[in-house]
Amino acid sequence: MKGDLTKGTPWVSVCKFTFPMLISVIFQQIYSISDSIIVGKFAADGESALASVGASYSITMIYMAVAVGFNAGCSVVISQLFGSRRMRDLKTAAATTLIFATGLSAVMSVIGLVFSDDMLRLLNTPENIMKDSTLYLNMFAIGFVFLFLYNICNGIFTALGDSVTPLVFLVTSSVANIILNIVFVKEMSLDVFGVALASVLTQSAAGILSFIFVLIKLSKIKTEKYRLFSLKMLGIVSRYAIPSVLQQSFISLGNIFIQSLVNSFGSSVIAGYSAAVKLNTFALSSIATLGTGISGFTAQNIGAGKLERVSKGMRGAAVMAASVSLVFFVSYFFFSDSMISLFMSKGDMSELALRAGKDFLMILSPFYILVSVKLLCDGALRGGGAMGYFLSATFTDLILRVAIAYILCALVPSLEYKAIWMSWPVGWTVSAVMSLVFYMTGAWKRGKTA
Repeated sequence: MKGDLTKGTPWVSVCKFTFPMLISVIFQQIYSISDSIIVGKFAADGESALASVGASYSITMIYMAVAVGFNAGCSVVISQLFGSRRMRDLKTAAATTLIFATGLSAVMSVIGLVFSDDMLRLLNTPENIMKDSTLYLNMFAIGFVFLFLYNICNGIFTALGDSVTPLVFLVTSSVANIILNIVFVKEMSLDVFGVALASVLTQSAAGILSFIFVLIKLSKIKTEKYRLFSLKMLGIVSRYAIPSVLQQSFISLGNIFIQSLVNSFGSSVIAGYSAAVKLNTFALSSIATLGTGISGFTAQNIGAGKLERVSKGMRGAAVMAASVSLVFFVSYFFFSDSMISLFMSKGDMSELALRAGKDFLMILSPFYILVSVKLLCDGALRGGGAMGYFLSATFTDLILRVAIAYILCALVPSLEYKAIWMSWPVGWTVSAVMSLVFYMTGAWKRGKTA
C-alpha cells in the first residue's frame, strides 16, 4: 500500500518519507522569511517595518503552537490507525479533527482581533512601531483559520505516508507569496499591510485546496459508514495533541518573555533579532521536520507491531539531521553578516541591528547538532505515545532559557542583549541529554497507543 512505512528497508523508508517533508518545510520557511526580507528591503522605513513584523512574532507563535500541536496529535493517531489497518476509525479521526480545528481556530481569530493591541503592549512594544505591529497581528488573525486548516490537512497527508502533496501546495503558495509581496510592497508601496495581505491570500488558498484534496484522498479509502464527529475520538486525538500543544505553547510563552526582554533594548535590536530569529526558525523547523517524520514512522510501525524497525529508521534520520545541522551551522556562523544583510540593505540597517543579529546566529548555530538529537528523540517518543517524557525535556529547556536570560541581564548588564542569546545553548544542551536518555532507555515503547 502506498504510504506504508512498515515495509522495506527502515532507513530507506524514513529517508524517502522525510525528504519531501524537508523540502516542504524549506519552502514554508522561505514563505515566512520572504515577508521580512521584502518589507525590510523595500518598505519606506525598512528597519522599522522589519521590527513591526518581528514584534508580534512571539504572539503568532502561540497561535502556531496550537495548529502544530493538533497537527502532531491527529498525525500520530491516524498513523497508528493506518498501521493497524483500522480504516473506519481513521476516517472518523480525520473528520473529527477537521471539524474541531475549524471551530477552535475561528474562536482564536476573534480573540486575536479583539486583544491584539493589548497583547503587543504587554510585550513592551515601542510606540514608534505599535501601529504597524497591530496591523500585522490583526491580518495574521484574519488568516489563521486557513493556516490552521492547512496544518491539520498536512498532518493527515503525512500520517497516510504522503509527504509529496503538501510539498506541492507549499511550493506553489511560497512562490505566489513572494510574487504578491513584491507587488504589494515594492510596486504598490503598501509596506507592512502589503506583506500581511499577501500572507492572508496565499494561506487561504493553500488551506482551502489542501482541505479539498484531503477529502478526495479520504474518499478513496473504502470503509463502512463512519462518524463525522466523535467525542471519544476527539479525546484520543487530544491525548496526543494537548501535550504537543502544551509543548509548543510553553516554548512560545517562553519566547514571549524573551521578546519582552528583547523589546526593552529598542527597535534596532528588535530588527536584528527579527531577522536572526527567522533564520533560526528556518534551521530548527528543518531539523524538526525530520523528527516529525520519525514520529509518523514510529507510530505506523508500533501500530503494526514492528518495534524493531524504529531504531533502524532512526539511523537514517540521524544522518540526515546531522547533514542539515552542518549546512545551517556553516551558513550562519561563517556568513552571519551576509545572512542578516538579506533582510535589509546595509545602508538602511543600523550598526546595532546588524551586530545584534550576527551575534545571535554565531552564538546559537554551533549547537544545532544538539537540537537535532533532541528533536529526533522527541519524534520517537511522540510517535510511541510517551508524551510525558518529551514534555519534561522541553519544559526544562524553556525554564532554563527564560530564567538564565533574565538572570544574566540583571546580574551582568554589560552583556546587554547577548545575555539573552547565551541562554539558548544552555537549555538546548540539558534537554538534548534528557531526550536522548529517554529514547535510549526505551520510553517510546511504553507509551499509550490509539
